[in-house]
Amino acid sequence: MAKAMTNQAIFDARTLGKPKMALLGLQHLFAMFGATVLVPVITGLSVSATLLFAGLGTLLFHLLTKWKVPAFLGSSFAFLGGYAAVTQMGAERGLSLAESLPYACIGVACAGLMYFILAALFAAYGAKKVMRFFPPVVTGPIIIAIGLTLSGSAISNCNTNWWIALLAIAIIVVCNIWGKGMIRIVPILMGVLGSYIVAALCGLCDFSGVKEAAWLGTPFQMQDTAFAVFKSPNWGLVVAAIIAILPISLATMVEHIGDMCAISSTTGENYLEDPGLHRTLMGDGLATILASVFGAPANTTYGENTGVLNLTRVFDPRVIRIAAVFAIILSFCPKFSALIGAMPASTIGGVSLVLYGMISAVGVRNLVDNKVDLTISRNLIIAALILVLAIGIKYGANDSINIGFTSLSGLAVAALVGIILNAILPGKDYEFGSSLRGDITVNLGGSTRNPNWREEHPEHAKL
Repeated sequence: MAKAMTNQAIFDARTLGKPKMALLGLQHLFAMFGATVLVPVITGLSVSATLLFAGLGTLLFHLLTKWKVPAFLGSSFAFLGGYAAVTQMGAERGLSLAESLPYACIGVACAGLMYFILAALFAAYGAKKVMRFFPPVVTGPIIIAIGLTLSGSAISNCNTNWWIALLAIAIIVVCNIWGKGMIRIVPILMGVLGSYIVAALCGLCDFSGVKEAAWLGTPFQMQDTAFAVFKSPNWGLVVAAIIAILPISLATMVEHIGDMCAISSTTGENYLEDPGLHRTLMGDGLATILASVFGAPANTTYGENTGVLNLTRVFDPRVIRIAAVFAIILSFCPKFSALIGAMPASTIGGVSLVLYGMISAVGVRNLVDNKVDLTISRNLIIAALILVLAIGIKYGANDSINIGFTSLSGLAVAALVGIILNAILPGKDYEFGSSLRGDITVNLGGSTRNPNWREEHPEHAKL
């Protein structure tokens, strides 16, 4: 039945005509927009480059997955902690934010390479054998730690104007709880727009940069890309950036697998088998490498767009590709990027406060939905050490510790310790694929996937 429903949805999309297809593409652009542009605003990366490589990355992903998977790739929130750690280490070496970010981009590019390694392992050994080494008892606490280690920056931004920050929070809560249709799918975008407009009306925004910006321009500058590092490289910081960010790919790869499960559940197609999880992983990894090398955030499959699929019941991947083309076109407008850059810090703080909390809550939900038993000593020890190391190093050791030849961020240390302990301690009992509900609850953006998946898949209702 699900198969028939999917085929019908694709057939309907093909008979809608170009105007309605374009409208559906704009709806997908609208869904991904708030979360995607928030990452460069928080990190200091280019908004225009972000939109360009979100679009190009999505098209590349569709190419590698045989044009079959209706997924949009937007900015990943998981690497925010990595960017913060590397820029902090760069500041300790006397580098500015703009000089430090290319080093972080190198680290993210290397993290993208991990997708290819995991894809090869899946192809060789199968998902169940490989995922035993990345169970929820490791990934859940890492996700919790990502949100908690970022919380301080959100409070700092809120301190600039708590009234605007609270307005952003209130709008997000109202849209997420009581919103209908698209409004419920894009609460972050609603929070950004609502609080931004009020701040502008109150004279709290500086639009001088918008007036000076051109209507057309190139989306990125070479001095903002990873290539800029090699003009006068600090090899110690290169190594530190790679070590700090590489382990975060553990969480993002599991998030990707969860997204593929969610999209499969929504459309009724098993994309883990066709085109295959190895292909979707390579597509996501290659898109991340391409984006990070040119100074844009890492890419990840977006739950917001899965929510739109569920809302419209139109699963034709061409609609997603139309949204990607719109994102590419928008990236060539510097004036638009300047408008995003004029967003007040208080708006960013309010949205981030909810977002970072939701990231941590996703980690908790991942533990609960996978029924991780914390009364078992091995599980308790792994989770405890991950949390204490990540948060303790972040706030007790200026975000990193020196190990002689380089520095390690708290998240890097925590992830490495968790993976090693899980591998050597007896009692590994996690089996990937045994619970659809557990597999799809790893969305670090806190966005809506398919809220009706249990009703549509009663065979999984007890999982």
